[in-house]
Amino acid sequence: MRPTFVNVGERTNVTGSAKFRKLVAEGNYPEALSVARQQVEAGAQVIDVNMDEGLLDSVAAMRTFLNLIAAEPDIARVPVMIDSSKWEVIEAGLQCVQGKAIVNSISLKEGEEKFLEQARACLRYGAAVVVMAFDEVGQADTADRKVEICKRAYDILVQRVGFPPEDIIFDPNIFAVATGIEEHDNYAVDFIQATRRIKEVCPHARISGGVSNVSFSFRGNEPVRRAIHSVFLYHAIAAGMDMGIVNAGDLPVYDDIEPELRELVEDVILNRPSKTEVSNTERLVDLAPKYKGQKGEAKVVNLAWREQPVAARLSHALVHGITEFIEADTEEARAQAERPLHVIEGPLMDGMNVVGDLFGAGKMFLPQVVKSARVMKQAVAYLMPFMEAEKDGGGQKSAGRILMATVKGDVHDIGKNIVGVVLQCNNYEVIDLGVMVPADRILDEAEKHKVDMVGLSGLITPSLDEMAFVAGEMERRGFRIPLLIGGATTSKTHTAVKIAPQYKSGSTTYVLDASRAVGVVSNLLSPTERER
Repeated sequence: MRPTFVNVGERTNVTGSAKFRKLVAEGNYPEALSVARQQVEAGAQVIDVNMDEGLLDSVAAMRTFLNLIAAEPDIARVPVMIDSSKWEVIEAGLQCVQGKAIVNSISLKEGEEKFLEQARACLRYGAAVVVMAFDEVGQADTADRKVEICKRAYDILVQRVGFPPEDIIFDPNIFAVATGIEEHDNYAVDFIQATRRIKEVCPHARISGGVSNVSFSFRGNEPVRRAIHSVFLYHAIAAGMDMGIVNAGDLPVYDDIEPELRELVEDVILNRPSKTEVSNTERLVDLAPKYKGQKGEAKVVNLAWREQPVAARLSHALVHGITEFIEADTEEARAQAERPLHVIEGPLMDGMNVVGDLFGAGKMFLPQVVKSARVMKQAVAYLMPFMEAEKDGGGQKSAGRILMATVKGDVHDIGKNIVGVVLQCNNYEVIDLGVMVPADRILDEAEKHKVDMVGLSGLITPSLDEMAFVAGEMERRGFRIPLLIGGATTSKTHTAVKIAPQYKSGSTTYVLDASRAVGVVSNLLSPTERER
């Protein structure tokens, strides 16, 4: 890693550090300051301060923490990156931060007028800005889109605002690789290529990014995540990346990574053709337990699980992503069941519940969950003709119609998509409106399609406010159908305290993960619930 690379410490971030979030929520600011001090001592040259949490007074927390930092010389010697998705929180930070700050972030997602307004405010405060590769259409995922948006933003800032180009820092979006979804395999390459091109067309601008995003698929396995971060940075810095939000002091030296692991991570990061018939992602998933300090299972095909009852075999196949026997086992379960749907509602969903528990505990990775969903899909596809035959005979009708959407301002949809697949597998009709969906469209489509339920998803903190707004609009427009809430930043407490009170005419339910969706939906749409 070349000496000019700037480490931005990430642990003073309530969305990225459970310890820091707990300290701030409890008002234990002396201990919260120690987290910042540890980051500086570990080599952070900037500290990223983020107070975006649904149940926190983010403005007050930002002001309090930054004022306390100003009185700590060993922390205040490094610049502060004021990180928030809410402009009022950023401005509160700018009003009390000492020295030159960095604002993270502004973007074109709400159009040029809002972008110009925020950029001019940052210039008045003398702050540098992180500009996200995000425009009115959405977040940039390909190299071409990243370059296009960053060049447009650069020209606006330099030519119309008079922003010093050396104070412009672009974040061309680091997304997770090795998710098990083929479309994501080139995400790291796209970032690296875009970095090189942006530096060419935007003179003096810098490049940054949230490095931990790239390894999200392997949450729960820190040694593998650290290796992914180190390899990614090795190539991104060579392409011109200037700074990155990382856990300072927690990066292995590139040459010190165990050669077998390093080569496989290189294959994933650079999206090289797989050296075997198995994808690079699957190879890394198989290798990962070895580096978690666990005893990895010997690479010997163990078919002892085939001796178990059919329900246990189906669960094993789902958890381990095994498709080889799934149709034969599904047929055996169908032969024993009264109806084909009972196979889905029983052993298959039992298996998906195990998957959900393991993923929630950090014992399964995202690509493994995607494989599990594909096994589930194959089993359901086998059962579909039998269920269609029941429908033709007048037996089986749609279990219900559900509208799903990622709310306005948010482009994340992996979790929502998995929920949709699981619900469709259980004979529910799903109307998926996609991402960045405004409240009016959600409710207009819900009325148009006469849906039985609305499901809202979101990953970033501003989505929580948007979900509450949608709930309030449902109340205003006289809806009475159930509302489902899900996504990484959501919680049972936030749903109960902030969202449910906005929608008193209908029920509001938090869904922990995709594997729980069917149970929640079926209970809410049961005849007894509908009569209430």
